[in-house]
Amino acid sequence: MKIILSVLAALVLGGAPAWAVLGEYGNSVRSDQQRMHAQLREVVGRGYSIQQLSSADGSVVREYVSSSGLVFGVSWQGPTLPDLQQLLGSYFAEFQQAARSQRRRHGPLVVRTDHLVVESGGHMRSFRGRAYAPSLLPANLSAEVVR
Repeated sequence: MKIILSVLAALVLGGAPAWAVLGEYGNSVRSDQQRMHAQLREVVGRGYSIQQLSSADGSVVREYVSSSGLVFGVSWQGPTLPDLQQLLGSYFAEFQQAARSQRRRHGPLVVRTDHLVVESGGHMRSFRGRAYAPSLLPANLSAEVVR
């Protein structure tokens, strides 16, 4: 019985996407690269790095990682929306609640709370957006770096 549970756990966890998640450490980018069959490019800035994953379908996900290793922001563009629950991690519930409480008009979705900012828009086959945690931004950076 123990072996069966171990195998099931390995299958479930092994098959799950491994995005670097907002507010968590960004050391899973290699797993992201393999899962997306993407090209990885890293750009090092002053006090942070951008780990950009580009896939053959035109999707690009950027993970903004502070010098301490924490993901303080993510951005995306491409023909489909990424799995926001996976990208936002523990911030997803706050995002959902704030998004539901807004009156929706046409145009981009903008969610701003004390802990999270999410901006997402586009149309079929052309989506883009960004999310960041203001409290995790490195001291020398403005939110504009997450794009």
